[in-house]
Amino acid sequence: MNTGKHSRNFWIGNAVLAVAMLMMFFMGPLSDALGIWAAVLWMVVAAVGMGLIMSDKSEEPPAPD
Repeated sequence: MNTGKHSRNFWIGNAVLAVAMLMMFFMGPLSDALGIWAAVLWMVVAAVGMGLIMSDKSEEPPAPD
């Protein structure tokens, strides 16, 4: 198991994805307040979080056995 350190972008990405998860729990009130823009905002937040996590992939994957 690889226990290497992750970059700051990885942890920021996880925090942004946590915000996206919280947005899903409150999508009803958000939809009432923002309309269709609530879903658009959620998609943008989730995409930014995934982009930050994926930018952490700097090392080569381990060779298969």
